[in-house]
Amino acid sequence: MDPIPVIAPVTDRPMTQDEKLFFRQLGGRIAGLRKEQGFTQTQLAEVLGLTQQMVASYEVGRRRVPVSLVPKMATALAVSVEALIGQDRAPPAKRGPAPKLLQQIERIQRLPRAQQRLVLQMLDGVLAQQNR
Repeated sequence: MDPIPVIAPVTDRPMTQDEKLFFRQLGGRIAGLRKEQGFTQTQLAEVLGLTQQMVASYEVGRRRVPVSLVPKMATALAVSVEALIGQDRAPPAKRGPAPKLLQQIERIQRLPRAQQRLVLQMLDGVLAQQNR
């Protein structure tokens, strides 16, 4: 009978250049999200059951973040797994207002309340005529 081959864990082999880039970017997102949430590395480490040094290593991309830790980390940082790993998918394109109309709406939002009411009254009048 042939001996069973021993496969070294992924963490025992050096990272490829692509992996280094991915884990550096992931670490940057982790650090940014952690700071946005107002966590220290130590606080995030406690939530994840890690040491502060491990969190620091992940944030600089020195160590690979285990796949099994990604969902827990995403939850702790209040983001989706996709957002954490940088794979946020853009929602399907929806047909919406024309860019010029959006700009006009944004400008109206910056007007004082009294002027906003006046613009809305004028729009309501025009739209009411359209429905007749």
